[in-house]
Amino acid sequence: MNPKRRNGPRAIAALLLFSIVQVSLQVGFAEPTNATTTTPVPQQFVARLTTRNNQPITVNGLSAATGASILTGATIETGADQSATVNLGPLGSLDIAPNTKLVLTYDDQGNVKALLLYGCAILTAKKKTKGEIATEQGTAGKTDPAAGGVLNVCFPQGAAAPTVTNTPAVIAAHAGGGGLFGLGTAATVAIFAGIGAAALTPLAFQNNPSGANP
Repeated sequence: MNPKRRNGPRAIAALLLFSIVQVSLQVGFAEPTNATTTTPVPQQFVARLTTRNNQPITVNGLSAATGASILTGATIETGADQSATVNLGPLGSLDIAPNTKLVLTYDDQGNVKALLLYGCAILTAKKKTKGEIATEQGTAGKTDPAAGGVLNVCFPQGAAAPTVTNTPAVIAAHAGGGGLFGLGTAATVAIFAGIGAAALTPLAFQNNPSGANP
């Protein structure tokens, strides 16, 4: 027999075997080593806005009303006759009074912070939540993650420092979980009017050193 014909099938078989080995190796590298090592991407919740009487307020310079999504880092501003509540889901809620501007940040690690530029806000933090209201001067108050709590801070324009007032009316309003603005317009205005008066009292005495009523 011709040696070339005799070696031909052997060469073809060797080439076929080499091809099969290469394909097997490529398939093996393409398969995941362990399906259980896949790390799921956490889904961060999105806060929701509720405005009084569905009146639009300003969020990041744009008009927003009830049902709008409030992402972390949003700048929220209310006018003279506007108020709102931000539902923070498992973290709690933030009530925003009229004539208020703040920056709200939160995360799924249990941190929520309202940077109050001016105005009044009430932060209700649930258990396992690190709640804080601060101004550009620094922190105005923090809640205890072990127990949760309510922070009631007012910082009117022109005030020397923020005022922290946790009145029984405010605490009772939040005890039912309905938010401050569930009380109705009259009660809301009364509570925030009292807060604002307390915050502005130091200014009155600064303008009147004798301590008498101006």
